[in-house]
Amino acid sequence: MAYILLVLTTLFWSGNFVLARAMHLDLPPITMAFTRWSLALLIISPWLIPRIWKSREVIKANLTKLIFFGVVGVAGFNTQVYLGLQDTTATNAVLMQSMVPIVILLIGALFLGERGSPRQWIGVALSFSGVAVLVSQGQLSVITDMQFNQGDLWIIGAILVWAVYSVGLRWKPKGLDGFTFFGVTVVIAVIVLAPLSVWEQQSSSPIQWSGSVIATVLYMAIFPSILAYIFWNKGVEELGAAVAGLFIHLMPVFGLLLSVLFLGEALYSFHFWGVVLIFAGIYLAVIADTLKRMKLLN
Repeated sequence: MAYILLVLTTLFWSGNFVLARAMHLDLPPITMAFTRWSLALLIISPWLIPRIWKSREVIKANLTKLIFFGVVGVAGFNTQVYLGLQDTTATNAVLMQSMVPIVILLIGALFLGERGSPRQWIGVALSFSGVAVLVSQGQLSVITDMQFNQGDLWIIGAILVWAVYSVGLRWKPKGLDGFTFFGVTVVIAVIVLAPLSVWEQQSSSPIQWSGSVIATVLYMAIFPSILAYIFWNKGVEELGAAVAGLFIHLMPVFGLLLSVLFLGEALYSFHFWGVVLIFAGIYLAVIADTLKRMKLLN
């Protein structure tokens, strides 16, 4: 069952990218993030409020840390993804997201003194080459002329933000259980996004709350937010973080399939070569070492 839950988690996350791209003309990006997390917060509130009250002293003592996690990991990451999907394709976005493990490795090496092996650094170089192929669409002139798609740059920013958040989780307040930590960071994100959403709507066309827009927000609030969080935690609990982490690499597969099926996005040769380079790098830098450690543990 844990395997099925982890597969569903990556499917839900991939669907979030595809839907955000599909609705980018109907729902402004900051407002998209605000409505998603506001509805998610409303749904979990009956279970969250008693936990927050019970843990109020721990929350107060760690408020600075929690603000960081809420702003960076919830508000910052998702908003940058939605901003990026205004201009780039869901295919590009979900492929570039597979770079997260590589960027986490890089941050650990540069700022935390976690030295990587030569094989890992070769993997880092290969993966970054893959992203360069995707961003440039396989054309050297795009890089030399610095004519990057603004959406791709937002997605790269989102990758950096999520990697910083993931590395920072080692300092997560120990006195909070996972659900309360998640809920508090969502509260902080909603507070941060509220005025930004109001500001955005002042310069945007009025939102037409059609059935498809409402369905999109419901999906984003329930599936990639609440259910994916619950399923992911259950998978990690039963299989361990190392095994669960490998399932994240299903996202590009699901993202490609969903983008082609529902958005009609075309696949080009540069997508293929970008994927090959990124996954070769991920294998060298992350997966091979993870599998080796798992064998040693067994």
